[in-house]
Amino acid sequence: MAAQASPLRGRTAVVTGAARGLGEAIALLLADRGARVALLGREEETLARVRERLPTQSACWEADVTDDARMAQVAAEVRERLGPPSVVVANAGVAEGGPFAESDPAVWRRVVEVNLVGSAATARSYLPDLFETHGYFLQVASLASIGAAPMMSAYCASKAGVESFAHSLRAEVAHRRVGVGIAYINWTETDMIRGVDEHAVLRELRGHMPPPARRVHPAPYVAARLVRAVERRRPAVYVPSWLRTTQLVRAAMPAVVTALSRRELPRLAAEHPFEATGFLGEGGRAAAQPPPPPGP
Repeated sequence: MAAQASPLRGRTAVVTGAARGLGEAIALLLADRGARVALLGREEETLARVRERLPTQSACWEADVTDDARMAQVAAEVRERLGPPSVVVANAGVAEGGPFAESDPAVWRRVVEVNLVGSAATARSYLPDLFETHGYFLQVASLASIGAAPMMSAYCASKAGVESFAHSLRAEVAHRRVGVGIAYINWTETDMIRGVDEHAVLRELRGHMPPPARRVHPAPYVAARLVRAVERRRPAVYVPSWLRTTQLVRAAMPAVVTALSRRELPRLAAEHPFEATGFLGEGGRAAAQPPPPPGP
C-alpha cells in the first residue's frame, strides 16, 4: 500500500526491539507507509543506524522494556517530539534454551520479564495515548504461544503469557475504541534463530518439526504481513498463514509433543549432551542485560 493511501500516513508508531531483525524491518515498513516511528531498544548506536534509514521524521530511545520508570519517561518524550502514538508494536523479546532443571534461574526469569512483563510495561506506558488516538496495539507472539516445546520453557511460558495478556487487554479496552492484535509468527530469519541453530540439541528439535514448520521466513516478509495487519487493525495475524490451523488442534498438541519427546529426547541426549544455551543471538544478549540502577 502506497504511503499516500495508507491509514498510517502522518501517524506516530512505536516499535520496541527495533535495533535489528523483525523490529527493524517493521520500523522500515511503517516509515515507508508514511508513519513517524519511535524506535526503542537496548542498543543505542544500532538504533541510530536504523533511524538514519527511515524516510520519515523518526527518533530513537535506549530503553529497557522492563523498566517502568524509563518506559514512562520515553512515552512522554515520544508524545512531545513525534505526537501521541496511534500504533504500538510490542516486539522486544529474548530466548534461551536447555533443560529447565539445569537452567540458570536468573536467565530463565529474565526471558519471562523481557517478553511478558516488558510487553505489559509497554502497553501501560502507551495506553493513554492509544485512548486519545483510538489506536492499535500489536503484540508479537509466536507459535510457541499455541504449542510449547521442550528445552524452551521460559520462551514458551512467556509467549503463552503474552497471548493471554493481549486477549485480556483487548476485552478491557474495546469500548475505548482501541484495537489489540496478536501476531503469531514462526521461525523468522533473525540472529535469535541463528543462535538456535548454533546449538545441536535445539537444531535437532527444530529438525523434528513437520517440514512446513521448519521453514525460516525472511524478516521483511514477516514484517510486511504484520504491517498490513496494523493497517487493517486485525485481531490476529498468522505468519505463515497455515499457523491459523494450529488453533483448531491446540488442545491435542501437548500430548503429541510429549509422545514425540519421550521417544526422541533420549536419543538426542546420547548424541549431544543437553546444555543451557544462554541468551540466543546478539540482540538477545543485549536486550537481556538488566536495567541500570535508578539515578539519585
